[in-house]
Amino acid sequence: MSTISHIAKEILQTSSTASIATCLLKRGLRNQYIQNVFPLKSYQQNMVGPAFTLRYIPARADLNTLSVFEDRQHPQRVSIETCPKGHVLIMDSRKDARAASAGSILITRLMLRGAEGIVTDGGFRDCNDLMKLNFPIFQMQPSAATNLTHHQAIDINVPIACGDVAVFPNDLIVGDDDGVIVIPLHLVEDIAKECQEMNRFEAFVMQKVMEGRPIIGLYPATEQAIIKEYESWKSMN
Repeated sequence: MSTISHIAKEILQTSSTASIATCLLKRGLRNQYIQNVFPLKSYQQNMVGPAFTLRYIPARADLNTLSVFEDRQHPQRVSIETCPKGHVLIMDSRKDARAASAGSILITRLMLRGAEGIVTDGGFRDCNDLMKLNFPIFQMQPSAATNLTHHQAIDINVPIACGDVAVFPNDLIVGDDDGVIVIPLHLVEDIAKECQEMNRFEAFVMQKVMEGRPIIGLYPATEQAIIKEYESWKSMN
């Protein structure tokens, strides 16, 4: 099952990856934030979608020549053509940006097929063209060299590592201006509900901070008087 409720998706589209990380930490999950992967630009709302994965291994020169693209089952191309609508194509590029994981033509095709976004712990080429797309793109750093020089596409929709995080097919991928986090599918609905409450509480906290309130005891709320004040504020807002 790869679906989440419409309400959960709406909540996570406006919840920060920082809030999600806190919610996951409460459940003992400390390593869900993909390391050293950043958005190509700022996007209007979060990227949210189930993971569809592509795994690269180190390229072997005798097997990874330009002729591999004659194979209609080449995993990189097939991943672009089979990633389901609303999913995020997320790539295990071994934290290696020496060669591009994909470029503007493949990513434009992915966008037009209805994907939610694309992530690599390597790099993409054609970044000037990619900047013009209204499509969430996350990478470690740009790269111009063809993927064949260092990467060999080997598997589609299998468990992968991306930025030191284990990603399983259909895990939920959320990306914002800070980066990308992975939510195990079975936790998505609970995480969304908790994030919704966290968003409300942080709005209350920010209001009090702007009014000049000291942060000690307020954030996190460690005093019963503040908790009561928040509950009263919430009922009025």
